Amino acid sequence: MLGGRGAGKTRAGAEWVRSLVEATAPHAARRHIALVGETYGAARAVMVEGPSGLLAVAPPGFRPRFYPSRHLLVWPNGARAQIFSSERPETLRGPQFDAAWCDELAKWHYDRETFDMLQFGLRLGPLPQQMITTTPRATRLIKKLMADPQVVVTNAKTTANAENLAPAFLNEIVARYRNTQLGRQELDGELVERTETALWTHELLERQRVPAPSSVDEVVLALDPPASIGPKADACGVVIVARRAGVAYVLADETVRGLGPAAWASHVVETYDRYQADELIAEVNQGGEMVREIVLRQGPHVQFRPVRAQLGKLLRAEPVVALYERGLVFHSGSFTELEEEMCAYNGHGASPDRLDALVWGVSALLLNRTAPTVPSVRQL
Repeated sequence: MLGGRGAGKTRAGAEWVRSLVEATAPHAARRHIALVGETYGAARAVMVEGPSGLLAVAPPGFRPRFYPSRHLLVWPNGARAQIFSSERPETLRGPQFDAAWCDELAKWHYDRETFDMLQFGLRLGPLPQQMITTTPRATRLIKKLMADPQVVVTNAKTTANAENLAPAFLNEIVARYRNTQLGRQELDGELVERTETALWTHELLERQRVPAPSSVDEVVLALDPPASIGPKADACGVVIVARRAGVAYVLADETVRGLGPAAWASHVVETYDRYQADELIAEVNQGGEMVREIVLRQGPHVQFRPVRAQLGKLLRAEPVVALYERGLVFHSGSFTELEEEMCAYNGHGASPDRLDALVWGVSALLLNRTAPTVPSVRQL
């Protein structure tokens, strides 16, 4: 059962185990069940004691007794469920079962080893069965199971369980990540094949998300100008990056598309003024002097610093990725389109205009430092 966050996977797994334990017909009843989670703590907190776990779904007259020190549940009819951790696959050697519930398989530490040991133990009764509930990730084991004709695959989206979720979660989180790669995985329960050659990951960007700093040393507007005009032209990449005590903060993605030169230049100057930028960093490989002239015609006061690409996009981006990994670049906000571009671009396909602007801005502040334009700290 592949499902998004809050889609009801845990409740479904607990109800499935309950139906097996309470069944009386010989072909349906199960009495020796394995409960396998990422860790003992996770299995206990979610599968057993959680708000949708086995203790919560049990009817008052037929509740199992939980023995935490033994990782064991025992029902009034003698059915038993033993908890196991993916951190210790060897503990599955020896026990035997007629059913198993595996939770969050995509997060298991030793997924293949644990799953294999479990299969050897599913040898009781006429038809041993197992249920897997997980938010998907493109692991080898998950992909192999989905391709197995003996495995029944179901999918549940987060929104399918909307009536049981907090409105704020639906309004903010679901709206923020809808139609993104991370949202397709975490909300829609889709198996998303990550581009292995992409430099950034959503996990890295989430780790580097913080509120905007209260004050900064310098602000730059990074510009990746379009090389053509018209509805199908490249976007005009406009990203605002600030520096504070040797750390960069991405403050905004103001990228626009489909504007003529005068219009996008006007947008650039307006954005420059709105964020009180100290410099405009602009790539000038194509029509360098024209870019300068167009922008300065709209805003003569703009401090224009041209930059020229001498390396390919991926090579230019690699040192910036390293800065993210070292904890020196943060995102002050959620920039869906920019972040999708960062996590998807692999050197092919459409030009990554937002990404290019970001790389120029971070590089100007942290990698290609000259004397700071404004030495004094400014309040945002």
